[in-house]
Amino acid sequence: MECCNFNRATSRRDLLARAGYGLGAAALHALLGGAQAIAEPTDARVTFPNFTPKAKRVIFLFQAGGPSHLDLLDYKPQMKDRFNQDVPASVFGTQRITGMVAQQDRFPVVPTMWGFRQYGESGQWLSELLPHTGKAADEICVLRGMYTEAINHDPAITFIQTGSQLPGRPSMGSWIDYGLGAENQNLPAFVVLNSLPSNGQPDQGLLSRLWGAGFLPGQYQGVQFRGGGDPVLHLSNPPGITREMRRSQLDALGALNQELHSHAGDPEIETRIAQYEMAFRMQGSVPELTDLSKEPAHTFELYGEDSKKPGTFAANCLLARRLAERGVRFIQLYHRDWDHHAELPENLPKRCKDVDQASAALVTDLAQRGMLDDTLVIWGGEFGRTVYCQGHLTATDYGRDHHGRCFTMWFAGGGMKPGLTVGETDDYSYNIVKDPVHVHDLQATILHCLGIDHKRLTYRFQGRDFRLTDVGGQVVEKVLA
Repeated sequence: MECCNFNRATSRRDLLARAGYGLGAAALHALLGGAQAIAEPTDARVTFPNFTPKAKRVIFLFQAGGPSHLDLLDYKPQMKDRFNQDVPASVFGTQRITGMVAQQDRFPVVPTMWGFRQYGESGQWLSELLPHTGKAADEICVLRGMYTEAINHDPAITFIQTGSQLPGRPSMGSWIDYGLGAENQNLPAFVVLNSLPSNGQPDQGLLSRLWGAGFLPGQYQGVQFRGGGDPVLHLSNPPGITREMRRSQLDALGALNQELHSHAGDPEIETRIAQYEMAFRMQGSVPELTDLSKEPAHTFELYGEDSKKPGTFAANCLLARRLAERGVRFIQLYHRDWDHHAELPENLPKRCKDVDQASAALVTDLAQRGMLDDTLVIWGGEFGRTVYCQGHLTATDYGRDHHGRCFTMWFAGGGMKPGLTVGETDDYSYNIVKDPVHVHDLQATILHCLGIDHKRLTYRFQGRDFRLTDVGGQVVEKVLA
C-alpha cells in the first residue's frame, strides 16, 4: 500500500523517486486523449439554497413512453372536422420525422376520440380520461409549451432526467441531493419507485443509470425501493444475526475501511462507509415507512383500491407522500407503457386508469396535510405524440408517433401558480406558438423552486464545470407563485 499513500508527508527523496512515475502517467494520459476522470466540487464556498426556497422536496410522477398530450391535456376542438385530412406541409416545415413513419405515403390527421371539458374555477381544459385530475384542476399548473431535442425514448428520458441525451451524467435527484443534502439521516435523500402498468407487461425497460450519480460521488445515487419482499434488497438481517451483531460487524468493517482510506485516500471508501451506515439506519426506519396498515380507510379510498397492492402506481403515490412526510428530498416514480404507436384507443384509457386517481389523490392529500406549498409535484413524460396517425387509420383505431416539438406537463405546489395554463401550440399541436419551455428551462425552474440557482450548482469533471442544465436553461417566471 506504500505507493498509494497520498496523505503522508513527502520527502525530497520520495519526490525524486516518484517524479518518473508522474511523467509516465502524464504521458499515458496524453496518449489516451486525456480520458482519465478527475472529479471534484467546483467551489466549496457556494452553499445551497442560494435564496429562500418555496419547495423543500420534489415528487416526480414520470410517465415513461410519451403520453399523448393531444388526447389528454392539449384541447384542439378544430381537429374534429379534419379527420383523415393530410397535415399541411407548412406545418412540418423542414422538421425531421422518425424512421418509424418515414415510409408512410401520407400523414392523416387523427382527432382525439375523447371529449374535453373545463374543470374547477380555473377552467382548465382536461380530457374525460382524467376526471380525478380534473377535480384537482385548481391546484395544478399546466405547461403546454414543453419541448425537447430528442426524438427517441432512451435519449429523451435521459435528457429530461439528467440534462444530457448521452448516458453518464448525474440524475436530477442526485444533483439536488448533492446541493441540498438530506433532511432525514435515517432515509436516503433520493428514492426511486417503479410501478408496472395494470397489464403487468411494460413496453420498455428503465435503466438504473437514470437515477445514477454519474460522476458525482456514489452517495448521491438514488435508492430504488421494490414493490414486493424487502423494500430494499438485503434490508433484513439473515437468520441468526441480531441487530447488535450487525452493529458490531459494521464497527469492525468501518475500522478496516478507515484504515484503508488513511493509506489510499480514495473518497469512494468514505462513500462506502456512509452507505453501510445508511443501510443500518434504514433497517430501523424503512419497515415503519412501508407499513401501510395504520393508514385510515379514507386514505385508501382517496388513492383508490390499487393503493392496497404493493408495487402499483397508487401504492407508490401513497408511499411517496409518506416519504415526503419523513423529509426525503427527491422522490422519483416511474410508470411505463405510454408508447402507443398503435391501438391507442384501447391502451390509453388503461394507463389513465392506472394513474389518474392516485396522481390527483397525492396532490389532494398533500394539500390536506399542509404539505403542498413546500412539495413540488410534477406529472409528465419525455415527449408527446404526433397529430397524424402512425399506421392504418380507422374510425375506431389509431396510433401516434413520438413528438418532441411540443408536449404537455402539469405541476402542483412547491412555488408554482395553481390553476394556470402556460404555453400554446398551433392548430395541429405540432409546433409551439407561445411561451416555449425547453427541458433545460424546466430543470432550471425546478431548481429555482428549491432555492437553487441552476448556474451555481456545478461540479468539475475532466477539467470542465458541469451542471444539470448544461449551458442553457432559463427560469420560467410566468409559472412561479
